[in-house]
Amino acid sequence: MTAALARFARRTALLTAAGSGIGEATAHRLAAEGASVVVTDVDAEAAHRVAEEIRAEGGQARSRRLDVTSPDEWAATVAEITALNRHLDVLHLNAGRNLPGAAHELDDTSWHDQLRLSLDSVFYGVRATVPLLRAAGGAVVITSSIHAAIGFNGFPAYAAAKGGIGALVRQLAVEYGGEIRFNAVLPGAVVTALWAHTPAEYRARTAARTPVGRLGTPEDIAAAVAFFASDDASFITGQNLLVDGGRSISAHE
Repeated sequence: MTAALARFARRTALLTAAGSGIGEATAHRLAAEGASVVVTDVDAEAAHRVAEEIRAEGGQARSRRLDVTSPDEWAATVAEITALNRHLDVLHLNAGRNLPGAAHELDDTSWHDQLRLSLDSVFYGVRATVPLLRAAGGAVVITSSIHAAIGFNGFPAYAAAKGGIGALVRQLAVEYGGEIRFNAVLPGAVVTALWAHTPAEYRARTAARTPVGRLGTPEDIAAAVAFFASDDASFITGQNLLVDGGRSISAHE
């Protein structure tokens, strides 16, 4: 780690849904830049694996199981951080679920489950960590989605949840002013484990609709999260940044 890449030296970052995909890439990115990362996931084994990999690379990491929809588990996580005499400088809220289904097809459970995981969890996480973040002058970065900016057939609950994040980010940025910064990244098509089950032709068609000519990677999103979380973005708050290879400005159908 060079001085130029030590933006998070002596800082602690807590990441949710970090056992795979964007959360995992972001955990590695922040640790590589000097952060002590707390890797959480509802899958405790996945979180443990990521933390072990970071330590093997010379970084600082610990893991913890966290169900982000449980206020009690959030309280226990914050208590553990406090008991370890750790401050909290960065919070990356990354959990979400996208279950397709047109509005007339969704049952109550599918609707509420998606909002609970993608939107309620953000509220629970912020409420639990505000005291620590205030003390550190911290930054919160939330993973939203391109679905918050443009419509796709068959995803009303996911779009509603991610759109809610955009409004909440602006509201929180105003409420906490110079104490805590809040921003969101809105990924486009990013190759995570879900994409492994899609046909190659579908992936190629999606890439062709993206001006940069490729799908995104978790590392692309991690870079944007790291920017918002760092002092390089110290004058930026309340923003929703599309990280989508230009898909949202493309006229392709």
